[in-house]
Amino acid sequence: MCLIVFDWQPTAGIRLKLAANRDEFHTRPTEPLHRWLDAPLIGGRDLRGGGTWLAATGKARFAALTNVREGLVPVPADAPSRGGLVRGAIEAPDLEGWLERLAAAQAQHYAGFNLLAMNGDRLWHLHHSQDATYLETVPPGLHGLSNASLDTPWPKLLRAHEALKSALAAPDWRQSMWPAMGDTRPADDAELPDTGVGLARERFLSSVFIDGEDYGTRSTTLATVTASGRTTLEERRYGPHGRSIGDTQRLSIA
Repeated sequence: MCLIVFDWQPTAGIRLKLAANRDEFHTRPTEPLHRWLDAPLIGGRDLRGGGTWLAATGKARFAALTNVREGLVPVPADAPSRGGLVRGAIEAPDLEGWLERLAAAQAQHYAGFNLLAMNGDRLWHLHHSQDATYLETVPPGLHGLSNASLDTPWPKLLRAHEALKSALAAPDWRQSMWPAMGDTRPADDAELPDTGVGLARERFLSSVFIDGEDYGTRSTTLATVTASGRTTLEERRYGPHGRSIGDTQRLSIA
């Protein structure tokens, strides 16, 4: 997952409204949104690493992951797949304790990541990068994650954040978020971050929806989590250059 925007309202009837784009190489084998047979969760699945980028189970347990872009930092050859962290957050009996142990030591084994983990009326963000590793409680309100840290104002994040803010004023926020998450406009060069991947790559990665032949946005997911614990995930999948693959998938779990 490379872009997430969400509205977190822990005391409301709908606690979480979230829109996310997963960017990945198109050749990486993936299963779409489905009910897993070997775990009580719903989500897509990375068939190479075995994990997932976004998943949910009952009783308002939800998790999602983005990578941290550190172009000059080598990834250890034996680093475990970060997709396993999402499943770990879903299945941990004591989520807060598991996150604290991860932040204290275990995150060091992984390449950089951001992990969002929700349990009932609590939502945490765990950031791990070369520069820092920390765990924080997410305050109520509108937030976003890309490949830096929580609410880092990259152009793509700001654009998706504003789209969500406008969408929440409509009767059905989901209807306008589908096209908003498909925005292929690149950012101006003057607004681009410098993450060590070069100007051309920064420009290519700067749009909300990445339109590429070999690498690009593979799926868009909308998530809704209610106070009663019911989570609904909706997924649209894409091939090279944003070609739609199949119909919108929708699953709920309580």
